[in-house]
Amino acid sequence: MKLFRRLLLATLVLIALGYSAVVAYMYVNQRALQYNAQGKVFSLAETRLPKASDVSIDTGGSTVNGWYQAPKPGMPVILYYKGNSKSFSEEHERFEQFVADGYGFLAFDYRGFPASPGDISEANILNDALAAYDWLDAQTDAPILIWGRSLGSGPATYVASRREARALLLETPFLSAVNVAAERYPILPVGLVMQDQFRNDLWIKDVSEPVLVAHGTADRTIDGSNGERLYALAPDPAELWIVPGADHSDLWDAGIWSHAEAFFRKALSQ
Repeated sequence: MKLFRRLLLATLVLIALGYSAVVAYMYVNQRALQYNAQGKVFSLAETRLPKASDVSIDTGGSTVNGWYQAPKPGMPVILYYKGNSKSFSEEHERFEQFVADGYGFLAFDYRGFPASPGDISEANILNDALAAYDWLDAQTDAPILIWGRSLGSGPATYVASRREARALLLETPFLSAVNVAAERYPILPVGLVMQDQFRNDLWIKDVSEPVLVAHGTADRTIDGSNGERLYALAPDPAELWIVPGADHSDLWDAGIWSHAEAFFRKALSQ
């Protein structure tokens, strides 16, 4: 019996030590695990955006780099907050479509992503996001439309809760980043150790703009229930577009732009 107790105690100690080691590793390396900030930076010369310009935005002690093009007269401008992987410039096809339909746009890399130097953190991303809005607001009198994709749903929702835009589009958003992490690692105390939690569930309550949420039922990165629950918290919910069978990066090809345009037109008419 004593031997059994000793073996049981030793086993429990080993489990506790192993668990603690895993938690400690994830705490120390959490930003490397959370963000995928690698990828090619495309130049404007490689795109069909001959009238767009490279811009550098002062964020107060740092600089973020991106592209800007003014809208056609009477048209709005889209402030685009990118997702978690690669550079914003990877999505130039989207910006080309915006411009082809008369919209202006501003898109950029947060600090620590390929086109912008610096360290990645939630505080820096949110600061960069506000600085980008303020820069754009100073550039144009055109109506500003906010579009946040995946990770970008965090800064997009945060900015919409603190600045005045005409509409907020959230593509494959999370309820919060900490919620996604908790669903992915249910046995770990992520709520206690996660530094960059991106609490969309709190910020959305202060968003006065009409909101469109788009998600796919087969999203393996952020479960579609995140979008549904976030939409339910929006003070001015306009549309919940759920695409059967769509994964995390499928919504552009699934036709999100046509939904976005209809949503934007309606929001601008109000």
